[in-house]
Amino acid sequence: MDKTGEIAVIKSIAEAVLSDRDKETAVLYPDKDVIREIINKLRYILFPEYFSSEHGSLPEYGVGAALEEVFHRLETQIAIVLKPTPEYKADSGIARGVTLEFLKKIPAIREYLLTDVEAAYEGDPAAYSKAEIIISYPGIFAVTVQRIARELYLLSVPLIPRMMTEQAHGVTGIDIHPGASIGKYFFIDHGTGIVIGETAVIGNHVKIYQGVTVGALSTRGGQLLKGVKRHPTIEDYVTIYSGASILGGSTVIGENTVIGGNAFVTKSVPEKTRVSVKNPELQFKTGESTVVKELEQDEFWYYTI
Repeated sequence: MDKTGEIAVIKSIAEAVLSDRDKETAVLYPDKDVIREIINKLRYILFPEYFSSEHGSLPEYGVGAALEEVFHRLETQIAIVLKPTPEYKADSGIARGVTLEFLKKIPAIREYLLTDVEAAYEGDPAAYSKAEIIISYPGIFAVTVQRIARELYLLSVPLIPRMMTEQAHGVTGIDIHPGASIGKYFFIDHGTGIVIGETAVIGNHVKIYQGVTVGALSTRGGQLLKGVKRHPTIEDYVTIYSGASILGGSTVIGENTVIGGNAFVTKSVPEKTRVSVKNPELQFKTGESTVVKELEQDEFWYYTI
């Protein structure tokens, strides 16, 4: 096939792909790279003591310059997602107002994040400094992005909050929906494989280990479940160990409860309770013989502390 033929084939494929496109409703979408840059700028603004800035080494100059840059970039991206909405058509300045409202939330976001750092430092003997936690811990990165995204979510900004948390998900393996409500002193230890759903409510002083799911019991209803509380409520001072799944919108884990590793919980648990699976058994094979050994640990489903 000659060059002319190749061009003709490519043109026909492009036409086939675009043939069902609705040109009337086609819109622009936010730029993923710009959203990533906004996240990085906001991390500097929230923790200027720990991150460098091209605006200079002094936070007194750098934070103000970074805020101005975030304002203009974020306003542009918010305008893109709001443009198809009736609100934007009625008031094209709405993106600027929403952006300003978000920026006003930054001191409160920092206040919450400082408690998260404190919880991580006090709860992890492997942590040698708060700087180490802020700069390198994946849990703090994921929670930082989620707390940023949640404020935009509460301001009814479409798409951008989810783009933000999915970027954190891609970097850390921690998937927290921007709709999830999370209290102060939240500590994610290790973190890989954690999933926290949109309507989850998490109280203060909660600690979660890797592989935990705070999810929906079923999503078979699809879009009919939109707006329904599908995910659990975790009350204050709860610890959830690795691999546990806590499911269902009516499931409430009471205060001062410990959920053991690999537990599967679909019903509410009273306060001051320990929850665990029944003792597992290990199987050892040596040549022709097989030995089954019960693990040496407390055997319980749950009991009150």
